[in-house]
Formats: sequence, structure tokens, C-alpha cells
Amino acid sequence: MARLADYFVLVAFGPHPRGSGEGQGQILQRFPEKDWEDNPFPQGIELFCQPSGWQLCPERSPPTFFVAVLTDINSERHYCACLTFWEPAGPTQEAACTEDAAVREENADEGGPVQLSPATAGPPGQLFAPKTLVLVSRLDHAEVFRNSLGLIYTIHVEGLNVGLENVVGNLLTCIIPLAGGSQRTISLGAGDRQVIQTPLTDSLPISRCSVALLFRQLGIANVLSLFCAALTEHKVLFLSRSYQRLSDACRGLLALLFPLRYSFTYVPILPAQLLEVLSTPTPFIIGVNAAFQAETQELLDVIVADLDGGTVTVPECVHIPALPEPLHSQTHSVLSMVLDPELELADLAFPPPMASASSLKMQDKELRAVFLRLFAQLLQGYRWCLHMVRIHPEPVIRFHKAAFLGQRGLVEDDFLMKVLEGMAFAGFVSERGVPYRPTDLFDELVAHEVARMRADENNPQRVLRHVKELAEQLYKNENPYPAVAMHKVQRPGEASHLRRAPRPFPRLDEGTVQWIVDQATAKMQGAPPAVKAERRTTVPSGPPMTAIVERSSGLHGNSARRLEVVRNCISCVFEGKMLEAKKLLPAVLRALKGRAARRCLTQELHLHVQQNRAVLDHQQFDFVVRMMNCCLQDCTSLDEHGVAAALLPLVTAFCRKLSPGVTQFAYSCVQEHVVWSTPQFWEAMFYGDVQTHIRALYLEPAEDRDPTQVCRDPWNPSGGRWLVPGSPSALQQVGEAPAEDERSALDVASEQRRLWPTLSREKQQELVQKEESTVFSQAIHYANRMSYLLLPLDTSKSRLLRERAGLGDPESASNSLLTSSMAGSVAESYDTESGFEDAETCDVAGAVVRFINRFVDKVCTESGVTSDHLKGLHVMVPDIVQMHIETLEAVHRESKRLPPIQKPKLLRPRLLPGEECVLDGLRVYLLPDGREEGAGGSAGGPALLPAEGAVFLTTYRVIFTGMPTDPLVGEQVVVRSFPVAALTKEKRVSVQTPVEPLLQDGLQLRSCTFQLLKMAFDEEVGSDSAELFRKQLHKLRYPPDVRGTFAFTLGSAHTPGRPPRATKDKGPSLRTLSRNLVKNAKKTMGRQHVARKKYHPPGWEHRGPPPPEDEEDAISVSEELEPSTLTPASALKPSDRMTMSSLVERACCRDYQRLGLGTLSSSLSRAKSEPFRISPVNRMYAICRSYPGLLIVPQSVQDNALQRVSRCYRQNRFPVVCWRSGRSKAVLLRSGGLHSKGVVGLFKAQNAPSPGQSQADSSSLEQEKYLQAVVSSMPRCADASGRNTLSGFSSAHMGSHVPSPRARVTTLSNPMAASASRRTAPRGKWGSVRASGRSGVLGGDVGSRLAGRDMLAPPQANGAPPDPGFLRPQRAPLYIIGDKAQLKGVRPDPLQQWELVPIEVFEARQVKTSFKKLLKACVPGCPATEPGPSFLRSLEDSEWLTQIHKLLQVSVLVVELLDSGSSVLVSLEDGWDITTQVVSLVQLLSDPFYRTLEGFRLLVEKEWLSFGHRFSHRGAHTLAGQSSGVTPVFLQFLDCVHQVHLQFPMEFEFSPFYLKFLGYHHVSRRFRTFLLDSDYERIELGLLYEEKGEPRGQQACRSVWEYVDRLSKRTPLFYNYMYAPEDAEVLRPYSNVSNLKVWDFYTKETLAEGPLYDWELAQGPPEPPEEERLDGGAPQSRRRVVWPCYDSRPRAQPDAISRLLEELQRLETELGRPPERWKDTWDRVKAAQRLEGRPDGRGTPSSLLVSSVPHHRRSLGVYLQEGPVGSTLSLSLDSDQSSGSTASGSRQAARRSTSTLYSQFQTAESENRSHEGTLYKKGAFMKPWKARWFVLDKTKHQLRYYDHRVDTECKGVIDLAEVEAVAPGTHTMGAPKTVDEKAFFDVKTTRRVYNFCAQDVPSAQQWVDQIQGCLSDA
Repeated sequence: MARLADYFVLVAFGPHPRGSGEGQGQILQRFPEKDWEDNPFPQGIELFCQPSGWQLCPERSPPTFFVAVLTDINSERHYCACLTFWEPAGPTQEAACTEDAAVREENADEGGPVQLSPATAGPPGQLFAPKTLVLVSRLDHAEVFRNSLGLIYTIHVEGLNVGLENVVGNLLTCIIPLAGGSQRTISLGAGDRQVIQTPLTDSLPISRCSVALLFRQLGIANVLSLFCAALTEHKVLFLSRSYQRLSDACRGLLALLFPLRYSFTYVPILPAQLLEVLSTPTPFIIGVNAAFQAETQELLDVIVADLDGGTVTVPECVHIPALPEPLHSQTHSVLSMVLDPELELADLAFPPPMASASSLKMQDKELRAVFLRLFAQLLQGYRWCLHMVRIHPEPVIRFHKAAFLGQRGLVEDDFLMKVLEGMAFAGFVSERGVPYRPTDLFDELVAHEVARMRADENNPQRVLRHVKELAEQLYKNENPYPAVAMHKVQRPGEASHLRRAPRPFPRLDEGTVQWIVDQATAKMQGAPPAVKAERRTTVPSGPPMTAIVERSSGLHGNSARRLEVVRNCISCVFEGKMLEAKKLLPAVLRALKGRAARRCLTQELHLHVQQNRAVLDHQQFDFVVRMMNCCLQDCTSLDEHGVAAALLPLVTAFCRKLSPGVTQFAYSCVQEHVVWSTPQFWEAMFYGDVQTHIRALYLEPAEDRDPTQVCRDPWNPSGGRWLVPGSPSALQQVGEAPAEDERSALDVASEQRRLWPTLSREKQQELVQKEESTVFSQAIHYANRMSYLLLPLDTSKSRLLRERAGLGDPESASNSLLTSSMAGSVAESYDTESGFEDAETCDVAGAVVRFINRFVDKVCTESGVTSDHLKGLHVMVPDIVQMHIETLEAVHRESKRLPPIQKPKLLRPRLLPGEECVLDGLRVYLLPDGREEGAGGSAGGPALLPAEGAVFLTTYRVIFTGMPTDPLVGEQVVVRSFPVAALTKEKRVSVQTPVEPLLQDGLQLRSCTFQLLKMAFDEEVGSDSAELFRKQLHKLRYPPDVRGTFAFTLGSAHTPGRPPRATKDKGPSLRTLSRNLVKNAKKTMGRQHVARKKYHPPGWEHRGPPPPEDEEDAISVSEELEPSTLTPASALKPSDRMTMSSLVERACCRDYQRLGLGTLSSSLSRAKSEPFRISPVNRMYAICRSYPGLLIVPQSVQDNALQRVSRCYRQNRFPVVCWRSGRSKAVLLRSGGLHSKGVVGLFKAQNAPSPGQSQADSSSLEQEKYLQAVVSSMPRCADASGRNTLSGFSSAHMGSHVPSPRARVTTLSNPMAASASRRTAPRGKWGSVRASGRSGVLGGDVGSRLAGRDMLAPPQANGAPPDPGFLRPQRAPLYIIGDKAQLKGVRPDPLQQWELVPIEVFEARQVKTSFKKLLKACVPGCPATEPGPSFLRSLEDSEWLTQIHKLLQVSVLVVELLDSGSSVLVSLEDGWDITTQVVSLVQLLSDPFYRTLEGFRLLVEKEWLSFGHRFSHRGAHTLAGQSSGVTPVFLQFLDCVHQVHLQFPMEFEFSPFYLKFLGYHHVSRRFRTFLLDSDYERIELGLLYEEKGEPRGQQACRSVWEYVDRLSKRTPLFYNYMYAPEDAEVLRPYSNVSNLKVWDFYTKETLAEGPLYDWELAQGPPEPPEEERLDGGAPQSRRRVVWPCYDSRPRAQPDAISRLLEELQRLETELGRPPERWKDTWDRVKAAQRLEGRPDGRGTPSSLLVSSVPHHRRSLGVYLQEGPVGSTLSLSLDSDQSSGSTASGSRQAARRSTSTLYSQFQTAESENRSHEGTLYKKGAFMKPWKARWFVLDKTKHQLRYYDHRVDTECKGVIDLAEVEAVAPGTHTMGAPKTVDEKAFFDVKTTRRVYNFCAQDVPSAQQWVDQIQGCLSDA
């Protein structure tokens, strides 16, 4: 029973003490005047009566009523019902008010709380003061309060004849029951009657209609959001103009939170004077009048719900976690069905008659029912995770949060995690965890209805039915008697507040009221106390929990078979069947990824402990520890699946004897896991064990047993009733315990709580003492356990636990899988470790003591251990730790004496002749990298890695040889090696070995031959040995001089450190040598015809017409030297004066002879008719050191002019001819890029001729003449009616530096046709090449000059060019392919005969960057987390294939131009990287000769070696190149050839292996061929002479070509059997990235023998089956397993032809005949096949070689198309479309935007930012100034601007070619005001003037300088 009302208070308006206009509340009277003992009078009621402040009103307002809530210091809520009415103000009140009327006016203006109700004012100037009647109660009966206060007001206003004192006295003495569903009628003595119904259960909240109103005001999503916010402890603020609505909304939100109680600040109505409460840091639910909304705007972390506007505003910094799915969506849909029942029927054609809608009160209960169901689903099974820590004197209960989350499958769920950590849930556990108490609706629901809810999930109607059932119960709880007698309460008449009150509210007689109260109190004391019989019962636990979402078992679903494997393996270990266990172990380790397998393991091990089998031998111990580590490695710090909990008793049980009296327990080998350093884990374990022992304490004597023997299932902290998640027996009890044992700890506790009141005082004391002792003993036990797992084996190390962040990393996935016989636990400093960080000391013992003490403090305080016991524990802990340390010292000492694990014997690698070991084998583990093959990934096959072996360092290679650590793989030898010279990166890493669970120092070596050695040094390898290895490796990788490389030191006593030879040496001068060179060249070329036959492919079919007779003659070279052109060079040191021509003979001259380019200069008269000649001008390497000695130049150019021409080009690499087309006679030239001066002189023209001439002009003129001579040398231009002269142009006309702003780029060959073309021709694709950004007036341009093929002619089937007759005579004779950056602003004269084709190409540094990324993509350093897309994504990011695409695209373009009869000069970068790639590819595609073995060698020698590709520089061969790194330009060229080879497999005589072989050895430094950067350097070192005259024999080959020749004679390794070329086939490969394939050279490896490119090593010993047959037994099968990742498939399974040739040789040898060479055999077979095919009449190649491979015969589809109006080069990348396109297609192509061509030649790094920053730019006419981000791009010759710095979309471009001037500007209107006037500048272009403004003067000056510098460069 309780009082209905505690206090009645009358509060009136009083003047403010400080005299301000606002008044304050004054308590006039309060009853009773003395405080109740059990309930003191609440302070601050005056503030809450008028929350908006006490103010006088000019008019009388109607009375108002609301209920405010005050919370006292004991968290008890007091409900203050306030009825306010207005009376005329007294004179003192008015005087106080008029003092500051202005303030009140201001308040009214600002929207302060001024009453606006339509009320008639009193007499003029009359003011009204508020007066409030307040009832204070601890009960929430708002309607009763409203009626009671209304009755008092009515008596006063209507003047009823009833004493107010009696009414107030009766009100204060009214006693009503709290709960139980009783009904009480009360009367206050004024003829009134009210019926009060008490709820059935006081634990269920009373909501009336508040929840339904909340949903109506805010909607479903907003209420759910507020619900989650309140649960996760966010601040919630309600706003409304109605105080009653604020109260209702707060009440409704609290009702939704049931069964959790809100325990933070709760103020439904906050007075204005207390608004600063909103800044509190703690969570709250508060309501504030909407009038104060402005004051709430600054709150950054408060969620604001506007009830009047229906909005909820969540600040950006606040994240409200949502309900876990599918609960969120289910709740949302059920709520919508409750709120809008018609929704389901809205779409029906014939809707059924609607049932009447629920009343608002009923709807309120239905909405609450939905949330009640939600909590039942969320917290289902929570009682299974309660730990009963103490039963007497009061229950102490803890919740096992980790187990709950793990079982529900919601470990990652943010919402549930925060709810469980919140105060509301802590209150829930302490209130509802009690096992013996009254139960309510929620307890029934969560225990008995969960199965029903799960079954109803997918049936909305059944869900709705359940909701309505629950709603009925909730409604009945609030209204137990629906048919209630009507209330009878008098109310005032209508508009009674407007009548003048007869008098103010009277002062009541205190004595009368007090007398009534005293009478009632005396009567109550006399009556017997009403005791409410609480029905307390054992709370039902309900079914065990299940996951909210049923998870599929996924990859590691634990089938019964897997569990069987785990059991078998453990049986084998304990039965001593070690071999069987070893075989099963890998399968067990894989199975242990699944939870059920881990649980199975713990159960099996537990059984063996019970059978006293815990003492193991060394091997058993290692197995058990390894499996335990595997179990633990996937444990999180929470241990939500209880694996660590289950293993904890086992790691202190299993042990091995090290020596008499010294035992090592398993815990010393499993410490490396994060779970052991987590305090929450230890607390949960401790409480679980305490519960087990307390339960055992109270079991009946028959069931009693020693608590230590209680077999507690560690998966079951609540005493034996957890379920195995996902196990088949999901509805059985876990333990197979006896029946009486099935009572859980909660059941036992419930029984004990029921009996507690019946026990005697002594018995109670005894039980309390027993429980306290149990907890105390467990605390000691856990202090020991924790010291076991926290103290490392070697405590002398000042490091404790290593940082465990790496445990989840892919690199350390194998953490703690294995232990050696002396496994310990030492790692990084514990200072960084959670759990025990301490910066002051590194003392291990101290840290552990502190950690244990913190733990002991917490659990003992919570468990009620006495302070004496706690002090004793604190004294005991350091002793326990110290004792354990002493024990560990002995264990550590003895473990060191264990016989070491038998290490495998070191396998010595096979070495090449001349290769010497520098460092003998260091024991290492080779660990898996990101390639799956070796580790037995998705490709299948064995796990060859990790492997145990040794690493060797030789003068040539780094070699690992070893055996896999996985015993299932067998005795396979793993070899991985790479040349020392190929090392690109060496990195120290910390890695984990397969045997040692600790981190070891390791080394990761990456090579540019796509090998990676990731090694961990064995413990026997000291750090000094590892350091020595690194130093030696570095010394070999970067010798100080090229003579220190393996190719030089091979077989000689030359030491790497020896300096190069002195420059002075006896020997002929370079001049003598150059004469010899020329003479030898003449002799060599006399043998041309014979040589030609030698290089031709096999001669059974003719390739083309025989060479003309006149080409067979000897060649004479001009020998006169111009003294002016040759500067004396330093004398060189040849070893043999006769061999100067060696390289030249091989590479250049012989090829020039073959091409018909070698002609005499002046010796014979007929030489004049030859267009080109061989010039010896560079024979002393004076003009260009990187060019060969003999060069092809036009006949008409004299040698002395060449030096001047060379000045215009980078590195003096002037244009020289390197190839001539046999059919069109067009020539291919190569050079370095142009110097800008040369460009200016050559191309920039000005309208007005300038008088003078500079030296630059003269060089430019020479250069121009030189190009003109090239054009004139072409056959079809020689008779072009004098157009090849330059007579009409003065050099001054050509040489101006300032480009003409109006110069056009039209270079039509007929000047008269230009205007016509301008009118009619659509703009060609090439227009953009020079005209982008210029005015759009230009119609015809260079594009129309490039004549195309007539597409009306039928295209050929395989993409070959149509008949040459379609060529157009208008095509330019010479095209110059140059870098766009060099040719910017170039405008050739209309009458010149050459055409500029600027393209964007990548630079060498981009190749280097791209290659680095390609290496990481193909050979990643660590295993990928997601195997699928990551490789392809990395490959794409590397842009390697994009660069290959660009190279092929440019090459095909050049091939097309050459094929159509135009010559091409490739002039890119310095002329030795990309130029070399392009010209080599062009020759390869155009000339079938270069696709033979001999031709390809010639091509490489000529274009790469003689023309000076910088092999040493790009390969970083010496110490000097170390910083520049590896830039594999040659490898990229080989990759391009490989792509062409894939598309045309029948066109190449050499096999793909040949390309891989060259790719490997061009960086290996085994041969001298690819050393040094030019012929000049090779002559200087004497490399070109030593090959002649030296004794041969068994000496190692120094030239790669010689090696290839020798090998080709023995084996068809480099030969392509599919070789069947077509006559004069020009190849046009597809170059789209989609058509390119990743070269398997990058991705494939052979672990059986290492790289296959050193053939002597790859041969290996004979195969075992051969030897096994010698025993004379039955012939054994020669079948063997071939693993793609291990064996070399070409060797293990050679193709049929190789196999037949081998067999033939073997048979001939057996017959005693000398075996025939394979090549002769092959040629004979092919000839025979050809003869057999003759009768068909079709000279097909052999049937053996089917040559019709249509999908390989394809062309890139660059067609020179002719449109109907003007011809244009259409570059189409899709050959299928372009081959079938028609004239109309060509017309469309011609009209397409000219920018398409640019986009095809974009660099990989499209953004070239020379200078960038913010500038203000004035917009066009009438537009404002705007700040933009400007980028000056010197490469593209542009000034671009963007909206902001990170914007990727360019907003505009200013072409610098159009800029006329850059001048200072002036301050104009609208410009930024704070900027100095000197910061303005203008840029004037041909179109408009741009106004700019920088942020300050220096940056403006910098911008002007940069732009002008860019203009002058151009």
C-alpha cells in the first residue's frame, strides 16, 4: 500500500529578488508542513510548475495541466501534477513587473512563452499572475491527479459549499495498493467518486496511449532510430510546445525499452532556467519546450526529436548502430502492419469489409508487444550465459557476454555489443538474473515463446496474431476491470476562467489539514500491516540459444568425416602411432578451422586427461601442442566460442618429463595468443569456475563430490547445458551427465534462495562463509593459472608477449602451428601489450604481478571476498609469480639440453662450369609467397612450401635447395634460384617459421627474373652470418666495375674488386683501327650472297624473288676523312688489330648488304645512282659514341655535314637508315629526339623574314637539307617535278623563333587544293595531332594528306594489305614520329615534303615503375587474402600491358605507313629505349627474315647492341647504377614479340622458349653479350676482339649467340615446329589490352630444378625408373606424377615431335650409328611431306603442319581508308569491324573528333604537372572572379584549370601555342580585395585576354616566369 499523494503545494507568482521583469515561484502553502520520514519534500518544485518561467499575462488564460517528473538522489521518481490558473495580479506583483516592462516586450518579440489563447482581457492595464496547485506523488496516476486538482479548482471557482481543507486532507490520506490488479474507489468528500485500478504486475510499465502517440508524431523509422539511440546510450532531446506531449513521449520511449530500465538522466520537462543541463557529458532523455529550440542548436552530440514537426535530427558526429538483420526488417514490417492494417489489402480488387480499427489504447499495446517480441528474440537464451558467483547472503550474478555473442553469431554486431556493455543491461542482469523471484510477461515470453516466434518468422498473419495476444495481456495488465463504474467528478462550467473570480484562491487552514492527516496516520499505525504475498518462483531458463541468422557452414563445414579424422589423429598420438599421426596431421590442421572440430579436439583431449594419460613423450607432446596452437590461433581476444576456455585446464595438465624432477607443461608452448592477455577472458573463466564449485557445494550429499573432480564442460560456463553450435544434436544436453546432475547452477541457486528464510542464523552464516572460501580458493587458483600463461619460458629476456596484431595477418597465418622440442614464448616488449602496459620498467615479473593484482581486486570485490582475504591475496601473488619463475628457469635450462630435432641433410646445388661458391649453405626455411602453386593452393598439388633447407651464394646465383616441411609431400627436392645480377630488392622481414612459433629474422630477395626468396634463418644461423650473407650478396650484385661481373670472372682469377685496366696500352690508335674496320667491311660484304643463303629459312619453298644481280657486288666505302668533322679520341686498347670489324660484320653491314642499302660513295661511277651509302664518318666514334662505326646516310649528303646535323638531336643521334622495304622501297630511319633549338630552326616559320642568321639556323638548315635528301632518295619522289628542292625558301624564312599566330597546319601536297579541301573535307583523325585547341576554322589538315586504301576493294581474308595499286600519290614521302612534348607548337611549311606525327609515349622511368608493380603482381611477397581479382587488379594497376599495347600500336602504324610507300623517321626520347623498341618491332612485323633464329639475332645485334641500348645502365650492372634501379626496356620488347608470336605462331622460326631464354640471360650477366652500353665501350674493354683467335674447346661460351648455336645443334629447344611462313607476310597484330596475354615467363616456375634457362643444370640426373629396372625384376611402369607447380612440363611431357626425334637418336645410338643431327632429320621429313602433298596440285605445306589457323592470321585493323571526300587514316582498334567497314563507315570515321588519336597514344601518366597552384580567374564578359586550381603542363603545352585540387575533371584548357603575350594586369571590379595590385597579370591569346590574380606578388611572379619559360622552350 502507498499514499496516493505525498504533498499538496500551492505555488504563486512572486517578484524576482534582483528586481528583473521575470518573477519567480513562491510556495504559499504546503501540506503536510513536516516531511514524511520515508519521503522528504522534493526541492525545486517552483521551477517545474512554470517550466517556461514565471511571468504576468495581460489576459486571463484557461487553466493548464501537466505532470513533471523529478528524480531524487536515490533514483526514485516523483510525479508532480501541476494545475495552473491565472488570477489578477496584486499591486506588489504589478509594481515588480512594471519596473522592467521592456524586458517582457523583448521576450514577447523573441517568441517567449506568451499565452495567445483567445481570452478577453480584464480592465485596461490589468495583469494576471499564474498560480499553481501541485500534487507530489511517487505513483503515476495522471488522470486521478488531473481529476483531484480539477475538483479543488472547481470548488474554488464555482464557490461550492465544500471545505477545501477537507478535500486536501482526504487527498493526502488516501491509501491505495501498488499492484495486484485491485480496484479502489475513492472520494475526496465533495460528492465525487473515482475508481483507481492498480496494474496486475508492477514490473510492466504503464504507457496508456503514449507509445501510439509517439509513433503518430514521428513515424516508424524515427521511433526505431530513437529506440536504438536510447539503448546505445546516446543523448535524446524531445521538443514540443505542449508539456503534456513531452511527458507522454518520454514515457512512451521508456515503455519501449522494457525489460531494460533507463538509468541515466530522465527529465520529461526541463525548466528554462536549467537548460545548461543539456551540456552534460552523460546520456539523457529530456524534453524541452519548442520555444527554446534556438538554445539547443549548438549541441553537437544530441539527437533532437521534434514532436510537432515529426522529425528526428541526428548530428553528423553521432553514429546510431542499427538493429541486427533480419530483426530490423522484421520489426519494421510488423510495425507497419500494426499501424496501417489496410496496407495489406490496399491492392486487392475486392477488399474484404474492414474490421473496426483498434482503439488508440489497444494500438499502443500492440506496438509495445512488437518491441517485447523483439527483446525476446534478441535476448533469447540469455539465462544460459549467467554465472552464479554467489548465492548467499545476496545473489551475485555475472553475464558471459563473449559466449552470448558467439552463440548468437553476433560477435561483429555493433548494436548488441553496445547494448550488452551498457548500464541498462547491467541493471537487467542484476534484477532479472536472480533465479528465484516473481516472474512477468517477458520471462514467460523469452522462456516459452521463442520456438513459436522462430516458426512464425515467415508468416505475417501468425506474427500479427501473436502480437495481438501479447497486446491483450499488456492491456489487461493496465485495465484489469474493463467494465469500470463511471467516475463522478465535478468540473467547472464553460469559460469559467473568464468570469471574475469572487476572490483569490484562499489560504487554507493548516491546522485542519494537519489534524485530518494525523488522524489517518494514527489509524494506519493501529491497523495490521498489509503484506502483499509475492508469488516468487524459479525463473524458467527456456531453450538454449541459437544463432539469430543460421550461418552456412562455409568452407570449413565440419562434417562427421572431419571430426572422425580429428579423433583418429589423437588416438594415433596417444597410442604411439607417430607415422599415422604425421600423415593425418595436415588434414587435422585444416579441419581445425571449423568450430565443431576444435570442440571435438578439446573433448578428446579431456578424455585422455581423465584417463591419466597426461604425461607424454617428446613426440606426443609436440603433436598435442601443435594442435592446441592451431586451435588457439583463430581465437579472438573475447574467446566467444570457448575454445581457449576449454583448453585452459588441458594446457596445465599435459606435460613431459625433461629430466628427473623437471617437468615441462604444455602452457609454456601455447602462450603466443592474444586471448591470454585479455582481462575479460580471465574474468569470465573465473566466474564460470566459481559457479561450478558453488553448484557442487549445494548438490545433495548423494551427488556430492570433490569440486576439483567436477567434470565441467568448458564450453558450458553455466554448468552443463550449453549447445554445440551447428551440431546435429542441437536439442540434446551437451554432457552425458547423470540425471540428478542436470540441474544447472541457476536451479540450485533458486532452490537455495527459497530455503534461505527457513534456515537458522548459524546455518546462514556457515553457508556464507563456505561460499566466500570457495571464491577465495578459486582466486588463488587463478593467480597460479595466470602466472603459468603470462610468464614466458625464458624469463631472463626483458620481453613478455609479442604484439599480437599480426596474428590475423595473411603473412602469419601459420602462427603457432608447430613447436620445436624447446618451444617457448618470448616476443616484443610487453609495454605495448594491452593488459599490462608499464613504461617505467621492463621487469616481466612486476608486470605479471600488476596484471594479476588488478584482476584479483576486481573479481574479489565483485564476489564479496572479505578485506582480510583480499590483503592476503595481494601478499601471496608476488610469491606465486616468483616461485613459478624459479620453476621455469629449471625447465628452460633442461629444454636447452634436449637432443635437437634431427635437421635434414643439406642438399648441395649443382653448379655451372666456372661457378664458385662464395658462401656455403646457411640453414633457412623458404616460406610461401603470394604464388599459390608452390603452397598447394587452388591449383591443387602438394604444399611444397614452406621448405626447409639451405641458401647458397655463388659467383653467379643465389640458390635455395631443400625439402618440403609437409611430410605428405614426400622426398621432393625444392630448388629456387636466380642470378645475383637479377636482384632488384632485398628487404629484412620478420617472419614465422613452420617449426618455431616465434618471429624470426628473415630476408626477402626479389629478382627481375620473377623469382622471390622469402627466407627465415634457422636458429643456428647467427645474426652475423646473416649479415655476412647480405654484404656478400650486395658486393656481388653491384661490382665496382663491369669486369667484376660473372661473365668476366668466369674461369679466371679476376677478383671483383680489381680496378679497370689502365687507359694507356700498347696497340694501334683508333684511327688505324677505323681504317681496318672499313677494309674488313669491304671484304665481309663481298661474301654477301653466301651469307644470305645461310640466313634464309630452309629452302624447300621459295620465299620471294631472288635478289637482283647487281646487288651481289662488293661494297666500297669512302675512306677520306674530313678533318673538320672528326675530333681525335682517346686511344683504345684492342687486343687484336684484325678484329675491329667483328661486331660490325655480324650486325650492321651484313644486314645492310641483304637489304641492298650498302653502296659506294665515290669509287665507282654507278654509285651515284644508288640513293644511300655506307658512311664511315663515325668510325672513331667522334660524332656519336652510342652509334655503330658504319652508318647508312643519303648519297647526296657529305660526311662533313653530318656533324652539324647531329647537333640538332639528343646525344648527337642523327637520323640514319636502319631498314628498307623490299617492296615499296620506303626506308625506316631512327634518331634521338630533337633538341628544341633544332626544332625552332627547322619548323617554326614567321610571316616576316628576319635579316640575320645564327649558328642554330645553319644547323637547322643542314638538318632540313638532310631530311630533304632523305625524301629525295626515295624512288617515287626523285622525279616529283622539282618539288624536292628548297630553292624558293630562304633560311631566314625558316628560322624564326616566334611562331606565327595564324600559321596553319594544312600540309596538302598541292597548295592550290588547300582552299577546296578546306571547304569540303571533313576533319581527319590526325587533325588533332597538331591542331588541337586551335581555332575551328581549319577544315582540312594533315589527316587528309595521309592517303588510305580504297575500302571499296574487297579486304583480304587474313587482314593482309590489299593490292598496292590502291596507294594514293598524295601521301607524304616522309613521316616523322616524334614525342608530342618535343613537337609542341611545330608548324611545318606547306611545301615541305615531310609530315610530323606527334604521339605521347611513356618514359623509361615509367617502364621502371610499371615493372616494379608487375613484379609485385606476379610475385607478391605475401599470400593474398582474396585469391581471385587481386592479381588482375594489381596487373592492371601496373599498366605494363597498357605500355605493350602502345608499343604495338605505334609499331603497326609505322608498318602501315612503310607498306604504303612512305618513309618513316622514328625520333623518340634519346633514341635508345622506345625508339629501339619501335624500330625493332617494325622490322620484325615487316620483314619475315627477322622472324628466323638468325634474323632475330641480327636484329638484336644491330638495333640493340650496335645502336647503343644502355644494357648496363638499364640493368644496374655496377655500383654506379645501383641508385637508378632496373628498367627492363629489352624485356618489354621481348614481351611484345611474345604477344605477336601468340597471334602468329606459324610465322616464327624460334619458339617462345627462345624469348624467355633471352629475357632471363639479358639480365643474368652470364654472357658478355648484353654487357656495357655501346660498341664504343665494348671496343674500349676489348670485347669485340677477344672472340677471334682465342683457343676454343671446352671453354665456357662468352656470347649468348654462340651458346644458342651450340645448343640448337644438340636439341630443338629453340625451334618452333609450327613454322610455316607465308610469302612476304606483313604481320598486323591486335594490340588491344584485351587481346594481350600475361607472359608465362612472369608467372610460371619450376621448383624441381629452378629456372630452366641454364640448360646444363636443367638436364638433371636420369630418371629413377631407369635405375629401378636394373634389378632384373619385372619391367616397372614409367608412369609418374607430374605436378604443374613442381616439374617442368615440357621436359616431363615433351611434345610428340621432340619425343620422336629423341627416340630416333636413342635408337641410332643403340645400333652403334652416329646419330644424325635433329635438324637434318626434321628438314628431310618436311621435304618428304611436301612431296607427298604435290599430287593435290596445291603446294600446301606438310599435312603434319596444318597452316590454316585462321584465328591466328589476323591484323590489328589499322587500315588506310579512303573516304569519298579527302583521304584519312582511320585507326580502328577492332579489326573485325574495320575489315568489314564501308565507305560510309570511313566517312563517319573521318568526321569523328580529332582527339581520338591522342587518346590512343596517352602516356600512362596522363597528368604531367610542371607547375600548379591556385589562381583567381576572371570569367568571360559579366561573369565574376573565381578561384581555380591551375596546372601548367609543359609536356602537353597547356594551362589547364580545375574546380579544386583533387578534381579530376578538367574545366578548361588554354593552349600555350596560342599565347601572344603575358603582361602585368590591373585591379578590376569584383576582384579579391585583399590582394596586392602587382599580383594581377593578363595572358593574351589569339582569341581573348585572360585576367588572372595570384594570392600574393611572389606567386604571381612565379606563374609569369613559368608560363614565359614554357613559351620560350617551345
